[in-house]
Amino acid sequence: MLTKIKNHASYLARLLKDNKGVRLFVIAIALIIIVGSGLLVLLLTTKQPENGNTTAAVAVPKPTPAPVKYYSPLTGLEITDQSAANAPVTAVMIENSPDARPQSGVKAAGVVFEAIAEGGITRFAALYQGAKPALIGPVRSVRPYYISWIAPFDASIAHVGGSANALTEVRNGQYRDIDQFFNASTYWRSTDRYAPHNVYTSGEKLDALNQAKGYASSSFTGFSRVDPSLTDASKPQGAAATSINVSISGYYYDPSYTYDAATKTYPRSLQGAPQLDREAGQFTPNVVVVLKVPTVQGFEDGYREQMTVIGSGTAYIFQRGQVFEATWTKASQRDQLKFMGADGKEVPLERGQTWITAIPTEKSVQWK
Repeated sequence: MLTKIKNHASYLARLLKDNKGVRLFVIAIALIIIVGSGLLVLLLTTKQPENGNTTAAVAVPKPTPAPVKYYSPLTGLEITDQSAANAPVTAVMIENSPDARPQSGVKAAGVVFEAIAEGGITRFAALYQGAKPALIGPVRSVRPYYISWIAPFDASIAHVGGSANALTEVRNGQYRDIDQFFNASTYWRSTDRYAPHNVYTSGEKLDALNQAKGYASSSFTGFSRVDPSLTDASKPQGAAATSINVSISGYYYDPSYTYDAATKTYPRSLQGAPQLDREAGQFTPNVVVVLKVPTVQGFEDGYREQMTVIGSGTAYIFQRGQVFEATWTKASQRDQLKFMGADGKEVPLERGQTWITAIPTEKSVQWK
């Protein structure tokens, strides 16, 4: 047997040596065996899907998350980051007598409350968060109803004294009182106007005072605002109202507005002419709200207007060239002012500067 095997091996060797075709065939067979072995090893070492499907998995890129957007709780406008939303709010009492016009810094305010201070003369409480006008004023005294409107904004209150009841309230330790009487270096008197119409401050000075007193942030809930993703056509629709006349106390203080569709603002006029911010031009709020508020004459340190601003009453909201009738409600001193529709839901306000004027219940607002 051994001899036969040797003979066969010798024959195969001679065959390979003498026959080139056979050598190529054997080499091809060897290559097939090597490649096949490699594939077998690859299959055995590759983890197969649990469902038995041998199709190679395709990597699906994760979708890029939408950038986070932040909105000011004061104006509803988009802001840079969360820290801007928590910046301290400061309310400044600003005079509106003819001797105080044109005022400074009002156009930069996020919210403005307007009401009669005394003798039919109106005054503004202008609220700022982040804005830093170089001039704000003329700064004047505060009244109790302004404090009620300001309180929900967790704001510092900048003023020059006040009525007896207002000072009792603002100095009771529950407010961020930054009265000029006790913080003189934050305010100054200009030389181009006479007292008492010449006290001014600035955004920078107010910020420094807030920081020095530890008023580094404000935590509050602002007004309900319109969803920024909605188109004008998909928003609630009101009656057309592009020309507004508000009756407060008389010719010198009754404002009017004419809607500008291009900018979606309400340029404001007084005494038949544009009412101006001395440095920034005509007042142009995005939203005008008129509240009817019970008003009587009462005695404090003299006869002054007494307004009942906690409770409810009629409100008219002007935005996007339309009017929306609503009910204003304020449950307590610290509760935010709300505007409720006939359906029992809050009427959302457009984003931007909101101007709120309180008028006695016997006065009126007209539009067309």
